[in-house]
Amino acid sequence: MCQGFKAAGICAGIKKNNIKDLGLIVSDVPASVAGVFTKNQIKAAPVLLDMERIKSGTCRAVIVNSGNANCCTGGQGMKDATRMAKAAADKLGVPEEMVLVSSTGVIGQALPVEKIESNIPQLFDALSPDGFLDFAESIMTTDKIPKKLSRTVKVAGKFFSLTGIAKGAGMIRPDMATMLSYVCTDVEADSSILKDLLADAVNLSFNRITIDGDTSTNDTVLLLANGKSGLSISNAPVKEAFKKALEEMLIELAKMVVKDGEGVTKLVELKIYGALSDNDAGKMADTVAHSNLVKTAFFGEDANWGRIIGALGRAGVSLNPDAIDISFNDVMLVKNGLWCGSEAETKATKVMKLSEFEVVIDVHLGSGAALCWTCDFSIDYVKINADYRS
Repeated sequence: MCQGFKAAGICAGIKKNNIKDLGLIVSDVPASVAGVFTKNQIKAAPVLLDMERIKSGTCRAVIVNSGNANCCTGGQGMKDATRMAKAAADKLGVPEEMVLVSSTGVIGQALPVEKIESNIPQLFDALSPDGFLDFAESIMTTDKIPKKLSRTVKVAGKFFSLTGIAKGAGMIRPDMATMLSYVCTDVEADSSILKDLLADAVNLSFNRITIDGDTSTNDTVLLLANGKSGLSISNAPVKEAFKKALEEMLIELAKMVVKDGEGVTKLVELKIYGALSDNDAGKMADTVAHSNLVKTAFFGEDANWGRIIGALGRAGVSLNPDAIDISFNDVMLVKNGLWCGSEAETKATKVMKLSEFEVVIDVHLGSGAALCWTCDFSIDYVKINADYRS
């Protein structure tokens, strides 16, 4: 449990069916804060507001709604995001600039901010150190499960903790990915150092996942540190332990997002080795991971390596077609660019029946490497997104 943090999640009537749709995280004291946001040129009002407010490096609370993205809503959308923050700030008794805001859901519809304002007392009444699961439930959209992790780390005889929340199941791809995520920690940290640590951790995690190749307008990752543990990342061992714990947590949350993806039945870890550079390896991983033909083959449990090698060939990087190896877990299906035969394919097909497996590609040109997580592309994905708004 992170010292000095409380959270809550309630139903405010934004979504149908009387389910949780409004969440709040509060720090007992001002917390250093860092954020990473969508690179989409179309940014929702809460993202624009947070990008400005986070420059101060400090916040006390984050309020989040699901069911409505408050995006492409013009000047009124910014007013509504500001009203949402002010309602929480007034109740907390802090300047409104100390409250950050996120929204997720349908784009282009006016935010029912009055419902948020009228439910602020109930939201604050629900605040609890144990309220993070309720918060995680309140920010879900097409997610099937809430995504919450907690870690406690011992350094020099003392302890610090982290709690991480994420939501996301569709419109997910590397380049910040498409999701909301919030990490609270009771270490003490300067916001500029937090920013660097968060950016590095996001690049190892949320920037390496894909479900459908679409990037959203509301992507937000926030990291809050309130110092209540008495440990500071100005101390080198604490910083190293915190960096490791943060990266591991975000990688696990990122994998949880892919596993919970819309219509997903397979989590596939894609490893690229032997590229001329890490950048080239990343381009190959990105191209294979996003290929609809590859992803449908994963769904059909068809070891169709031709689709994989075809994707590699259009990644725009140097390749030697006669030096490519492709394996499914420990089953080599392609060696030096050639099929290893029907027995190997039978074994590879057996691997593909697992809910989680690796595809390992070695192109034997250099030392460049990349890692990402992708999934299959199923019939249910189409069904979910065909009637998302209805």
